[in-house]
Amino acid sequence: MTAAGLITYTAVAAVLTVTPGADTMLVIRNVIARGQRAGVVTTLGICSGLFVHALLSALGLSFILARSAEAFTVGKLAGAVYLAWLGAQSLRRAARRAPPEATLPRAGDARASDPARSWREGFLTNVLNPKVAVFYLAFLPQFVGPRDPLLPTFLALAAIHATLGLVWLSLLSSLLERARGWFERPAVRRALEGVSGAVLVGLGARLALARR
Repeated sequence: MTAAGLITYTAVAAVLTVTPGADTMLVIRNVIARGQRAGVVTTLGICSGLFVHALLSALGLSFILARSAEAFTVGKLAGAVYLAWLGAQSLRRAARRAPPEATLPRAGDARASDPARSWREGFLTNVLNPKVAVFYLAFLPQFVGPRDPLLPTFLALAAIHATLGLVWLSLLSSLLERARGWFERPAVRRALEGVSGAVLVGLGARLALARR
């Protein structure tokens, strides 16, 4: 891969990273619900999913997803249902009236002590999105030279994308944590839960209606 190709890829990946989507909304949702640590761990799950997409693309499995209408439909419906389920959870919390003393979870709080759950949500949200798989299959090969080893190069490109995502979404989690005092107002927190839940449900519906 040439230096110019690397710069181009990094720039495009950076734009994609900061463009709001399901991953971003999930991080916002989890920071609001469980605190900054949950947001960072969710980000790690999302970044792990990128390596899975790179691996599948290098092995040619994403080609099947891109070429088979049935496989693409199954994949997108699985992702859509999962996003809608996460959104419904947020909407349920938004509808539930919290006591006045309720606060966001802090370090050591039982509500914030389940990193496996946050990682799993991030990982599944990313891996179950067939549009990411198709994008990797179409986009990454453009930056692989004729003499470059396919799998290592794909994984290296995914590592760049994952690093950008880790920096951006961790920064977002930190900024949201700084606004903790505002989020701890019950009315504000319920409103944000409702908005993030509605957006996730909407993204799920959009994914369900997506075409290859």
